[in-house]
Amino acid sequence: MGSRSNPEAVEAHRLDDFARAAASVLSPEVWDFLAGGSGAETTLDANRSALDRIFLVPRVLRDVAGCETDATLLGRPVRMPVAVAPVAYQRLVHPEGEAAAARAAKSAGVPFTASTLSSVPVEELTALGGSVWFQLYWQRDEVRSWDLVRRAEDAGCEALVLTVDVPWMGRRLRDVRNRFALPDEVRAAHLTTGPTAHERTRDGSAVAVHTGRTFSASVTWSTLDELRRRTRLPLVLKGVLAPEDALRAAESGVDAVVVSNHGGRQLDGALPSVDALPEIVRAVPDHCEVLFDSGVRSGTDVLRALALGARGVLVGRPLLWGLAVAGEAGAARVLDLLAVELRDALGLSGCHDVAEARHLRTVCGPLRER
Repeated sequence: MGSRSNPEAVEAHRLDDFARAAASVLSPEVWDFLAGGSGAETTLDANRSALDRIFLVPRVLRDVAGCETDATLLGRPVRMPVAVAPVAYQRLVHPEGEAAAARAAKSAGVPFTASTLSSVPVEELTALGGSVWFQLYWQRDEVRSWDLVRRAEDAGCEALVLTVDVPWMGRRLRDVRNRFALPDEVRAAHLTTGPTAHERTRDGSAVAVHTGRTFSASVTWSTLDELRRRTRLPLVLKGVLAPEDALRAAESGVDAVVVSNHGGRQLDGALPSVDALPEIVRAVPDHCEVLFDSGVRSGTDVLRALALGARGVLVGRPLLWGLAVAGEAGAARVLDLLAVELRDALGLSGCHDVAEARHLRTVCGPLRER
């Protein structure tokens, strides 16, 4: 668990500063669970290097004195084009877990996405008064899936995020080597019956065993179509890398797609998300928003995604770093830094607001323009 109480105790000028601080206060196996990827972590590393290859072409002689980060996501105003990504079991890093992170998101004026594997019930998160999206993993027991949909609706969630790149959990070798299992006090608050992830196995991750027994590997387009018919909430499809899939999702009536490789935690060797982004933006009609995640670590990364056509980004691990270091105050500091960096990047690139960022040119490396 995180032990610091004051985010100012961390000399944090970049989000990565919180990563180093979090690694120092978490147990090695919890840090590995949070930081690791699948396989040889090729895609995990490639997400970051791919973003660093994207260079922006700033414009000059523009009035940016009143530069603003305000935007809309799914038709609702946000203070910056960012949502907190779904991350499981946040009480692993702080006793308040998702509740502290959701309060930080509310203060920052951005949506918080509650995971199916949240360690705090969604009703407690929506009661905090912020904007809450609910992320859905489709269950082997379809009745339980529909129960989760109704529960999210009844709790007052503002969107439903169906994650589609996890028929089962990728082989996250750090967790396999650690024989990782949840401590008794951390539980999936929405899955109170059936298998759990608390018993160590001899040759793998208890979390992977749990999800393998719980998640459905038979989710298809017909599942999506039925979900679209039966929920009144805006519907987001998370985990898309192929433009053909993004287009079909838009034709199926989803309100947004998230271009994501699950932060390098599913198929190792999958395309870096930012490399998939431009083609997906070109493929989908304007009524379907394109969001981006996997590797966002700065306001400049947010600007890169906007310049490549995204409407916004999801940020996951950095919130957990801040949460581990200083609970709600640490998570809030992460979002504050991101907002400061984004405004700085917007103004220095000659953009008065987020809408202008979508007209910036980018170059991949020293030669190829995108």
